[in-house]
Amino acid sequence: MEALVLEQKGVLSLRDIDLLLELGVDDVKIRIHTVGICGSDVHYYTHGAIGPFVLREPMVLGHEAAGTIVEVGGNVQGLAPGDRVCMEPGIPNLSSRASKLGIYNVDPDVRFWATPPIHGVLTPYVVHPAAFTYKLPDNVSFAEGAMVEPFAIGMQAAARARITPGDVAVVVGCGPIGIMVALAALAGGCACVYVSDFSAEKLAIAGSYPGVVPVNIGEQNLNDIVQKGTDGWGADIVFEASGSAKAYSGLFDLVRPGGAVVLVGLPVEPAVFDVSGAIAREVRIETVFRYANIFDRALQLIASGKVDLKPLVTETFDFADSISAFERAASARPTDVKLHIRMKAQGN
Repeated sequence: MEALVLEQKGVLSLRDIDLLLELGVDDVKIRIHTVGICGSDVHYYTHGAIGPFVLREPMVLGHEAAGTIVEVGGNVQGLAPGDRVCMEPGIPNLSSRASKLGIYNVDPDVRFWATPPIHGVLTPYVVHPAAFTYKLPDNVSFAEGAMVEPFAIGMQAAARARITPGDVAVVVGCGPIGIMVALAALAGGCACVYVSDFSAEKLAIAGSYPGVVPVNIGEQNLNDIVQKGTDGWGADIVFEASGSAKAYSGLFDLVRPGGAVVLVGLPVEPAVFDVSGAIAREVRIETVFRYANIFDRALQLIASGKVDLKPLVTETFDFADSISAFERAASARPTDVKLHIRMKAQGN
């Protein structure tokens, strides 16, 4: 099948590639409709690696996806050809100790789309376990279905934070994941979420949501704003979602005594961690790696109308223009939040 293939660092091609499409009894075959471009896809394109995951051979990109089922395995119940679905891209070993503990996202054996050496889904068809495939309600579009995956990360962060209704939160970083975290925190019960960044354009998008207070840290001091807004007490929860090592400077000044800091972004450089600052406030520290047991909840929130992700889709490209879409994503325009690729029409 034709696919968008990352041949090596910085080299993309649209070409035919042999991909396994053998349908197991517990699997479904899906015609892909929409795929979102994730920061990790772009990082593999520009750097060829993310930590220990190194591109050593050509790999199909894409893992944020929605499509239509065209065939089901013999054991599959609850899903049928014609169903519109989104897919959780990580396939764990359900017999692993991590899976039995309910933390399959950190299963060392997980097979995650578009993480070397596992192929992604920027191709017409994929086969996926039915257990990790979710039917889209009629009021959820394919574009929104392709947004469930990044929103699930925000949901995981909100769940790890253990939000109490009425909490005040801070999200450091206003990229796609930062905005997802802010929206998930509001849906989880936060009364107010301060979101900080240098990008006035992205802050304007985040600030259009009720309950989000944008803070341009090129013009304002975030800690001053937070302290003023909390009568000097500090935020109940601070989410670090920028992935910048510099963001750790003063991070614990933002959080109240006994509050929580949730680490979502992945710094590519070593970060200086203020242990004394954390201990002095007895701060609870949580970490987030992808998500587990939350994909369906993320979809339900979107379907309920309580979370509107449609304004975050900046532009949609045809599959034939996939390389241009990735070049655009790599250019990191300040007005871009999420770019989508729509596959060309295919028969069954």
